Amino acid sequence: MASELKVEVTHKETIKPSSATPHHLKIVNLSVFDQLIPQIYIPLLLFYPSTNSDEVNDIDHHYHSLVVERSKLLKKSLREALTHFYPFAGEFQHNVSISCNDHGAAFLEAQVNYPISMILDRPDLGMLWKLLPSGHTSYLLQVQANFFECGGLAIGVNISHKVADASTLSKFINSWAAIALGSVSTTDDVVPPAEFGVAASLFPPLDFLNAPQTPGSGSANSSIKEKCITRRFVFDASKIAALKSKAATTTVPNPTRVEVVSALIWKCAVEASRSNLGSVMPSAWCQTVNMRRVLVSVLAGKDLLGNVFGLVAGQKEEIVEVDYHDLQSLVTILRRGIEEFKENYGNGVNGEGLCQLFKEVVNLIIRDDIDSYSCTSWCRFPFYTSNFGWGKPSWVVTPNVDSKNLIILMDTKDGDGLEASLTLKEEDMIKFENNKEVLEYASLNPSVI
Repeated sequence: MASELKVEVTHKETIKPSSATPHHLKIVNLSVFDQLIPQIYIPLLLFYPSTNSDEVNDIDHHYHSLVVERSKLLKKSLREALTHFYPFAGEFQHNVSISCNDHGAAFLEAQVNYPISMILDRPDLGMLWKLLPSGHTSYLLQVQANFFECGGLAIGVNISHKVADASTLSKFINSWAAIALGSVSTTDDVVPPAEFGVAASLFPPLDFLNAPQTPGSGSANSSIKEKCITRRFVFDASKIAALKSKAATTTVPNPTRVEVVSALIWKCAVEASRSNLGSVMPSAWCQTVNMRRVLVSVLAGKDLLGNVFGLVAGQKEEIVEVDYHDLQSLVTILRRGIEEFKENYGNGVNGEGLCQLFKEVVNLIIRDDIDSYSCTSWCRFPFYTSNFGWGKPSWVVTPNVDSKNLIILMDTKDGDGLEASLTLKEEDMIKFENNKEVLEYASLNPSVI
């Protein structure tokens, strides 16, 4: 880019709930799902370019008032949102519960000396971290409102993974936005009917997991230290349709877009890795699964907040040649893994069984003799509907950490395409991003606008 992105934090404060958390809600127990999550933060960025041409043309006169107005609205609505998402303003008690003591959330305001259009025109994933709050680990929720000189706004959010997965985070963002927009009238409109602590009653915490953790603990492994590169690939709806047609079989006649994109990435990443290694290594694909969609009969309509997800590992011991037929076989492996997971856990899961499942998958990921890939899908979570009063976001992204073989899938704005943030070893990425089959179906880091 032509100039360096400079972000200056101009204000910091603690946002507390607008009303005190009632005494009977002061302690929220963690579920076993929450306990198994390392104490790391989930990052999220929502970009809102200025849409008012008069505002941009006369920005020198109106910039200050615009910042004051939007900051005031964000903070006021956040206070109200925290009364419903009260654990987000609390503090951990070891690895067993959250003290909902209205400790508050961190809120930062920042000025950005860079046109938001230049970020959206050619996103630089490496510099997006400057738009996220950092160094405030005493708060479970951290927000940074980034005000661009052109009138645009990017809202950066870090939330402790201990209190939220992607599903819960999307509910919070949309509830916060709805309060700001003034489009809610009842509590049920904000948190339709879901309660914190319900997951813990269905999936109780385990005593041996109660050891205290430090922020970031449990998330490291040796692969993170390798020199890696993250790239963004976008698959539009027409390319996904073509990929589905190519990947369909009698076993899986109607593969999903996540299945076909995952299969293509897996196939081509393995091809790159084996080309560089000069040898054939067994490979595995580890996928997170939203357990809310698996435990339908067990939950009986309950919409759980917190963490409710499992891990599925699809393994293919021998892929001697990666070609057209293997794309179909990989889709079949992915579908079979999901179906077996539903069969095994659709009627319920206990803590010990969940611990064993996580242990098996994690051990598979860290094995040196298996070429494993970890994928999480944020697709179908409605982040793009979050309107705070200045329209829906033009781009929503969760910046990837440089952890080897990590893939994050998200919707494009139209809801039909798919964005993949992919991290590979540097030498593997060079081959992957030049793979003709990848480029046949995906665009490498295209403009958002």
